Amino acid sequence: MTELVATTPFGRRPMTLGQISSQLRAKAVATDAVAHKWQVFHDIRNARELLGATDRALAILEALLTFHPETALTPDSGLVVFPSNEHLISRANGMSPATLRRHLAVLVQCGLVIRRDSPNGKRYARKGRGGEIEQAYGFDLTPILARAAEFKDLANAVEAEKKAFKRVKEKLTICRRDIVKMIDAGIGEGVPADWRRFRREYETIIGRLPRTAPRQVLETIAQALEALWLDINSVLESFVKSEDSNANESHSERHKQNSNPDSIYEIEQAFRKDEEASGSVAETDNLRSLPKRDLPLGMVLSACPDVVDYAKGREIRTWRDFFAAAEQARPALGISPSAWMEAQEAMGAENAAITVAAILQRAERISSGGGYLRNLVERARDGKFTVWPMVMALLRAKIEESKLSARASGAGGGDVARPDDSSAGGNSSWTVSPALLKSLEKPRRP
Repeated sequence: MTELVATTPFGRRPMTLGQISSQLRAKAVATDAVAHKWQVFHDIRNARELLGATDRALAILEALLTFHPETALTPDSGLVVFPSNEHLISRANGMSPATLRRHLAVLVQCGLVIRRDSPNGKRYARKGRGGEIEQAYGFDLTPILARAAEFKDLANAVEAEKKAFKRVKEKLTICRRDIVKMIDAGIGEGVPADWRRFRREYETIIGRLPRTAPRQVLETIAQALEALWLDINSVLESFVKSEDSNANESHSERHKQNSNPDSIYEIEQAFRKDEEASGSVAETDNLRSLPKRDLPLGMVLSACPDVVDYAKGREIRTWRDFFAAAEQARPALGISPSAWMEAQEAMGAENAAITVAAILQRAERISSGGGYLRNLVERARDGKFTVWPMVMALLRAKIEESKLSARASGAGGGDVARPDDSSAGGNSSWTVSPALLKSLEKPRRP
């Protein structure tokens, strides 16, 4: 006669297909299977979220495992344990009977144990004459042996997921830190780029980051941040390479003579010659006294109107606005931060800004703005350079251009418009002394 094994729960507890599935797995366990109970329990604890087990349920499972005398679980070692509720509560850290029953049901539902209930629902074992257990009613631990490999795979998957989540969080943090600091560095160093667009794009990406998010969402955001990181880093690296190239060029240009006949330096020299050959002693004395006074802002803007394009709102009203515009124009001329600092130290901040604006005005005729500025810095240190002749040369060119335009339009060459700053967006005004205007309007000597 075949020995019957209890498969249904006692009392009002219903039978489920999940319980039948657990029993089928228990029957299919290999006869030579063996597992270390505490190692399997460790895997179950790591994979508890995937299994649906609670922390209290795991505490009860750990208590049940202590009632099995052997460390190794084998099919022939008697895997049914039958502790009373009192002993089980004692080893499960003293939880209440209601909590015990609720979490025992969780263990059964998760397929971690199987109920082997007796006819009256009690847990006990029937022994033979030799003292061996012939029949036991309680909780069958066979599913732990049968699913040991599955639990290990689940635990490994959970561990891999934790590592992946940690990596993407680290990547996200590093990208956020790098992007913010690279944008600040680009703005602070005056690197030419659309930094407002970069900042808006960064804020848009970060705006999609929820307070708590799964790894897949974080990876999507991290990929977007990485793409932005690459764009910003590429801009900064390109600028640094160009700065290094300009520094090398300027170093070699210090030892070269400027052979461009249309450069600001040549115009400046020509203006000085005209100064010395002016008609009266009074006029000559007046012109020689010009470098001792500060240039009016309106005069500088009339001589160098192109710098207004780099001003905020395309408007310059104060020397501070003018300096900021010159600083923005500096990278476009290939002037390195070090050359810009040297110019301010040698000439003063205001004169350095005027010099950059003048170089910008003649940018198409100067091969290297950085090298040219360094040359002027060396002359300023030797006391051989002031900004007055440079600005006067640009004004002279503007007056001559006005004469040519007037003649071409048939308006005659007698009336020449004086330089003004109305197109520069400033409110400052300036006047030109008769001697200076007469000197500016004198024709050049052949």
